[in-house]
Amino acid sequence: MRRVRAIFVKELREYGRNRSLVAAMALYPLIFTVQPLIAIFVAPSATAASLIGHHELTFMLGIPILVPAALAAFAVAGERQQETLEPVLETPIKREEFLLGKALAVFLPSLVIAYFVFTLFIAVVELFAKPGIAPALTGTDDVIVQVLFTPLLAAWSIWVGIAVSTRSNDVRVAQQLSVLSSLPLILVTIMFSFNIIQPSFELVVLLGALLLVADVIGWRLIAPLFDREKLISGPH
Repeated sequence: MRRVRAIFVKELREYGRNRSLVAAMALYPLIFTVQPLIAIFVAPSATAASLIGHHELTFMLGIPILVPAALAAFAVAGERQQETLEPVLETPIKREEFLLGKALAVFLPSLVIAYFVFTLFIAVVELFAKPGIAPALTGTDDVIVQVLFTPLLAAWSIWVGIAVSTRSNDVRVAQQLSVLSSLPLILVTIMFSFNIIQPSFELVVLLGALLLVADVIGWRLIAPLFDREKLISGPH
């Protein structure tokens, strides 16, 4: 755990020094809160009941998809670009420790950002939305879906981002590919938000189970990529 913690702390320090990563952590939450805020604040009180059948809050699930995708893309490509990968891999750290430290350094900040923005969003709606709007939103199952699916979506984005990062020498290219790979999940959340797909209890449980299985498989697929010689020699 000491070595995992060392990697974790090192990554957090790198985030603070990287303006593009800081911008991504600020920009993506803003993108996915503007549309729900507009939809809610322009709605008159008389239409509050109709919001019960809508799923505006699911739009914000884009935050735990894109924020970790951008951060995870930095995991290996960033080390290569800064020429710090080889010194790290020459230490006694194990493959699993290296991977876990990198993943946790993306996972925990992403959860903090996603939950903080969501909580702030609910607080703003409670305080400033027209009467009846807030209960119509918070009385649905969307809050539970947000809480449960945030870590599942973040974990999947992390494995995809790290996989892309191991095959890239350029951080920007890795981030672009990682974000692009996350677009199918973004599309699904948008379809739920605009009721193109009507959610049901069975569908939500199925999607949650599939994501959980995918996250476990993702760990098993990504771990073999962390071969010292292959990582140092770079992608071919």
